[in-house]
Amino acid sequence: MSSGFLKRTEIEGRGRGLVASRPLKAGEIVLRDSPILLYSALPLINQSSVYCSNCFRTLSSSSSSSTSVVPCPSCSHHHVFCSQNCLSAALASSHSPWPCQALSRLRDCAPLLLEQPVEQQVQARFLVAAYHLALYSPSQFQILLSLEGAPDTTTAQFLHSLISSLCPPPSTLPVPFSLELTAALLAKDKHNAFGLMEPCSLHNSGQRAVRAYGIYPNASFFNHDCLPNACRFDYVDTAPDHNTDIIVRMIHDVPQGREICLSYFPVNENYASRQRRLMEDYGFTCHCDRCNVEANWSDRENGDDEDLVQEEEEEEEELMDEDDHDQMESSKGQGDTDFPHAYFFLRYMCDRENCWGTLAPLPPKDDGTASNIMECNVCGNLKDDQMTDASGVEDEHPMDD
Repeated sequence: MSSGFLKRTEIEGRGRGLVASRPLKAGEIVLRDSPILLYSALPLINQSSVYCSNCFRTLSSSSSSSTSVVPCPSCSHHHVFCSQNCLSAALASSHSPWPCQALSRLRDCAPLLLEQPVEQQVQARFLVAAYHLALYSPSQFQILLSLEGAPDTTTAQFLHSLISSLCPPPSTLPVPFSLELTAALLAKDKHNAFGLMEPCSLHNSGQRAVRAYGIYPNASFFNHDCLPNACRFDYVDTAPDHNTDIIVRMIHDVPQGREICLSYFPVNENYASRQRRLMEDYGFTCHCDRCNVEANWSDRENGDDEDLVQEEEEEEEELMDEDDHDQMESSKGQGDTDFPHAYFFLRYMCDRENCWGTLAPLPPKDDGTASNIMECNVCGNLKDDQMTDASGVEDEHPMDD
């Protein structure tokens, strides 16, 4: 991929990545990407959806029981749509006869699926969507297969056997239906899927579930950094059209040639937690600047006592969960050797309780003037950027939602 903003390139030690094609300004939209595949994140068994099965907008509590919600004519209440337009679009694409029948047959074998982790129910949804993509759009299916991800046939065995016995894809599938292909698809999903989150609530202690997963062919090339220079936004419930697109905006200015990175999870997590998640979910160890600094802290402070390691990790997690911003504020005057990245947390981490989102400026104005309004990519909160008054003191001016 090459555009006016980003260029795909091979980066030593990191594989394929995206770098700035020119100097980029804070708030600039550097990518708007549409999914080639979308599927529900809800388990197959005993779940009634509160989201449209096509556009994944939230179905309001008042409309969910009214005639405005349109069920699939074949699988009844298992798939509902926010409008006749969404139903028609789904029946012509993602919810045509084979995927509808396949999901129904999988749901009918509830005892077998309930013996497995819930994650496998969601993976079954993905496989149905992926094999349907091969039937519906072979060119996009080839794009899916071109993404990163090393297959594991052992973990794919159960799901492949389940689908092959209950709902094998039609014989018109343009590729051979095999265990190796199923394993390859599951690997692409694990390493490249983006979650579209449920609406943010101030009453859920920061725990948000995923409403749907999507494969975004260009966004999948962003590598991870624990202090990212860009972040992604989605507007599933508010965008008038293309509401499942994801938008990537710059957090701050970067020069031409700099790699553009996202954080694969909230930036407040501590070193041990980040490294564990990256290895378990993505198969790599992070060596970004932040991790290199915090690894030295860990080596210096923890020593060789494994019990002390566990105790200090738990204490660190409690501190971050209880009052992460106070912790970062207290580090502001400690000097570069103690916390060289404190500025990022103070300026770019949302301070709304239990949010842990990342702030990025709104896009520049038409005349190129930078916006001083920051938006959180999790809760959507808007506030004035830190401004310097005549005395040189920086102030923040929170804005009403």
